[in-house]
Amino acid sequence: MKLATGILYTEKQIKQRVEEIAQQVSVDYAGKTLVLCAILKGSIPFLADLMRRISLDVRLVLIEMKSQVDGEHASILFTSSLDLSGKHVLIVEDIVDTGITLDYLLKRLEVERAPASIRVAALLDKPEARKLDVPVHYRGFTVPDKFVVGYGLDWQERYRNLPYITWVEPE
Repeated sequence: MKLATGILYTEKQIKQRVEEIAQQVSVDYAGKTLVLCAILKGSIPFLADLMRRISLDVRLVLIEMKSQVDGEHASILFTSSLDLSGKHVLIVEDIVDTGITLDYLLKRLEVERAPASIRVAALLDKPEARKLDVPVHYRGFTVPDKFVVGYGLDWQERYRNLPYITWVEPE
């Protein structure tokens, strides 16, 4: 695979959209403590930029998710012991594509952690790849059904550091 020559979203576009999402989250959760629940590793740049722009008291929980190739089994590793019971949780995701992993996480959190509310903020949404209907309350951009990289998203651990969103193509 090689890096494409085109750019889907520039660094400036990403910065502007993250600011808009942060403003909306700040309005929607005004007067509440919000727990940002970020899925590692791809969400790190989005998380960092988003949480610095949210004008609320926020807590942070990092989650590592492992899923099998068939998409039917997953495991969740919480890197924090923060109690989510009765709290307002915003899942911060780099991209929602098939929806399988996010659906699993939402169901597990609702049952096992009993938050007051759960919403999803995704930098990228790829509806063409969707296999399960999952909610995306705050959406940065909609992307085509390509293998996108940059701003935290990778291909074989490469290209996460790009400040823009592009894609990789077969050679």
